[in-house]
Amino acid sequence: MNQTPAQTALNKALIRWSLSRATLIAETPTSWVYRVEQNGRNPAVLKQLKPEAGDEEQRGTALLAWYGGEGAATVFDSLGGVVFMEWLDGPTLGEAARSGRDGEATIALAGVVRTLHGAREADPPPLLPLRQWYRALFEMPASRWPTMSKDLLARAVGVAHKLFDKPAASLPLHGDLRHDNIISSPRGWLAIDPKGLVGDPVYEVASSFLNPIDAPKLVTDPRRVVRLADLYEARLGYNRKRVLGYAATHAALSACWDMGAGKSITLQLNMLPLLLAAYDQA
Repeated sequence: MNQTPAQTALNKALIRWSLSRATLIAETPTSWVYRVEQNGRNPAVLKQLKPEAGDEEQRGTALLAWYGGEGAATVFDSLGGVVFMEWLDGPTLGEAARSGRDGEATIALAGVVRTLHGAREADPPPLLPLRQWYRALFEMPASRWPTMSKDLLARAVGVAHKLFDKPAASLPLHGDLRHDNIISSPRGWLAIDPKGLVGDPVYEVASSFLNPIDAPKLVTDPRRVVRLADLYEARLGYNRKRVLGYAATHAALSACWDMGAGKSITLQLNMLPLLLAAYDQA
């Protein structure tokens, strides 16, 4: 039976890296993820990009390799759209937060940010500027936004312009450092699935205000918003107002993405007033 190009690429990867027992464990819109074995014993991961995978996956893979295993899963090699990676099977920070350890999870997330943003000798790969990442927010027609919440969109756009108009440091950014993208390992907490951005490092903690998933009561607690902002200021030295500004604008940006995908934006609409109020008070 003739193999598809994807099957051929997978088989070539298995032969090249002397791997066996490829078991599909996840499928996303842009990739297939396989658990494989090295030398018949040690597990590893093969992430195979689908033909329709865009630049985002390529950027993310390149950035993950650039991290060199510091604060992130190690990329051993890649070939023809197949990435050979470290196996991580520990619990995520999302599991910790959902089980009542949100404070510990936030401290751990800040530690991952500090490690990912550490200096490295090699130049980073080409990455997407953060302002371009916000394109969906800046281009969202007000007519498409829920009628009773149009003021939230306008406010978020205004705050975003203020953030980008004020000079700031620029670093390679994971871009999606949410709780369930950080996994426990013998080497500590490690990030997976970066988006591959470059810009203000403060943006790195923005998505944590909307996460973990499946914990709406925790996430929408106004006291948690304050706790997270306080902790990132204390642990990372980030300006508190910029932290809250990015949290609010990211919530609006996330809503724009979900609207485009036909998904619910209830969480974002619940969070935006809380985040904007905290921003105003900072």
